[in-house]
Amino acid sequence: MNRVVKTAAGIAGGLALAHAAPALTSIQPLEPLRTKLFPQYGGQGAENHIALSFDDGPDPISTPRFLRLLEKREVKATFFLLGFMLERDPGLGKEIVAAGHEIAVHGYLHRPMVVRTPRATRDDLTRARDLVVEATGVAPRWYRPPYGIATTAALTSARSLGMTPILWTSWGADWRAGATGTSVYQTVTRNLRGGGTILLHDSDCTSAPASWTATLAALPRLLDHCEEQGWSVGPVGEHGI
Repeated sequence: MNRVVKTAAGIAGGLALAHAAPALTSIQPLEPLRTKLFPQYGGQGAENHIALSFDDGPDPISTPRFLRLLEKREVKATFFLLGFMLERDPGLGKEIVAAGHEIAVHGYLHRPMVVRTPRATRDDLTRARDLVVEATGVAPRWYRPPYGIATTAALTSARSLGMTPILWTSWGADWRAGATGTSVYQTVTRNLRGGGTILLHDSDCTSAPASWTATLAALPRLLDHCEEQGWSVGPVGEHGI
């Protein structure tokens, strides 16, 4: 009996490890290694291009401000939408697409995938994908898991729904209380290289209240920096992945 219990425990442990193994790539010190070993998944694209992406929208208070700034700068980006936010304001999702930006999926709820069953994971992604299609008429090509923490179920579900998982090479830590335009700019550019993918947030629904104001303040300087380096800026779909 003890042997049976140990075998069952070993199998269960192996399955749990297989389920959670992709989450190891989200550990911050391992991000450079992630980009090196899995460049496309890590967000590495064409060396003369920077992919600009925003998570956690659409937010009726903040997202329109980003759209206006991007329109003024003639820059397109990829918006990784949360299903429950889109459900509240589907017209804003349509507005993002009408402005020429790319729509992608960040999940229905912003919860870590490692605490979800494979069935719950697939249901979450399917619900979010279907909401995007219904609201915008566009089938999303990209998926980014909440917190960048993926599981085997999340990756396989995304693929089966026609979406390619992608993370980032540089973020702004713009979700933190006390973030400023300067701190966001400095954090992004600290390790930004040609071919990188920038992660920012156009909503504070999972961040410190009004943290998006720091992101908005940093954005013109970030675009200027990319221009000075000779990098074009655009959505993930133009990133050579």
